[in-house]
Amino acid sequence: MASQEIEALSGALARLPGLGPRSARRAVLWLVKNREQALPALLEALDAVSETLVECSTCGNVDTRDPCGICADAKRDDKSICVVEDVADVWALDRARLFQGRYHVLGGRLSALDGVGPEDLNIADLLERVAGGAVDEVVLAMNATLEGQTTAHYLAERLEPHNVRITQLAHGLPVGGELDYLDEGTLAQALRARLPVG
Repeated sequence: MASQEIEALSGALARLPGLGPRSARRAVLWLVKNREQALPALLEALDAVSETLVECSTCGNVDTRDPCGICADAKRDDKSICVVEDVADVWALDRARLFQGRYHVLGGRLSALDGVGPEDLNIADLLERVAGGAVDEVVLAMNATLEGQTTAHYLAERLEPHNVRITQLAHGLPVGGELDYLDEGTLAQALRARLPVG
């Protein structure tokens, strides 16, 4: 049995997404074995982030400054906004370096079952950004779930009065995906979004 403090550390790590109890114990063992170098660096990084973490007042991203690094980047295209459900989606899309516009984080998605309505999301700020007239395109990058698509349809209706092009990410077959491993929803979406060859 490990000490109460080590068990507490393991329990805290196990609550992180993607880490279960076994993975957390392995991480704790690695930290214990490498405590001379790993622990001070980890503690310093956690402390620095803890003291400086803020939500961007422009887009809703999380960073250590406001506006965030993406909003402060003068090289980005101000005419295009990509709307996402969560901060993790911003980070995933930006890591791919394929979208050079701005982002807007809703802070969730519409869900009647969970009691999440339009007033619970960062929709008013999005409409305000678009109403300024400088935006040409709004990309709806919602997850391919029922709630995500409901949110996308709601946003498209709210954005329709504004003079912007409304697009959404394509859904369907993943690169390298095999048909017999895909669920029916993905196959149906791929068939509906089929394109001409040549």
